[in-house]
Amino acid sequence: MSAPLFAVFGASGCGRGVMPLAREQLARAGVAPERLVFVDDQPGMRPVNGHAVLPYAEFLRMQAGARHAVIAVADSETRERLAARLAADGVEPWTVRASSVVVMDEVALGRGAVLSPFVTLTSNIRIGLHFHANLYSYVEHDCVIGDFVTFAPGVKCNGNVVIEDRAYLGAGAVIRQGRPGRPLVIGRGAVVGMGAVVTRDVPPGATVVGNPAKPLIKG
Repeated sequence: MSAPLFAVFGASGCGRGVMPLAREQLARAGVAPERLVFVDDQPGMRPVNGHAVLPYAEFLRMQAGARHAVIAVADSETRERLAARLAADGVEPWTVRASSVVVMDEVALGRGAVLSPFVTLTSNIRIGLHFHANLYSYVEHDCVIGDFVTFAPGVKCNGNVVIEDRAYLGAGAVIRQGRPGRPLVIGRGAVVGMGAVVTRDVPPGATVVGNPAKPLIKG
């Protein structure tokens, strides 16, 4: 049987940040470096940072005992659409995790996550599918995070917080701690701006900015 094939789906900035983590992870597992590629449908792409860039159809044609992919796309809706496409073609979700990540007790992490360097997940946390936690982000105790949620670098998510599917938290955002039985809730598809300090619930689909965070009023 052919060896498994691994891919970072997306060769843009996000993908270039994930690839070194993927390469290190596979090296520790003894996987040959040529079994790791980028997948990107932009036409005519040359190798990026030493790795081949394959169109998706070519990735599916390559000989492989199994195929695994991590989706390195920050936009949650695009990530969800690609995840459905991969699942339909039998490509397994792959979690890529930096060696410096700290995971404590009773953390349930869904498949397909990206955990960048110096991310910390403390205790009694539940996280859904295809979560992205960028550099120096943390999730404190008793949090529940949905599917396709994105943390930009330096997000501080304190205890007893619920973050629903597709939410995006910008760089340096701070989420105030909720209470047992009364968590602070960030609704489905909400956007928390860079550096925002969230002290109360954020409705689904809302964009909040500032300290304290308030709804963005578009002029």
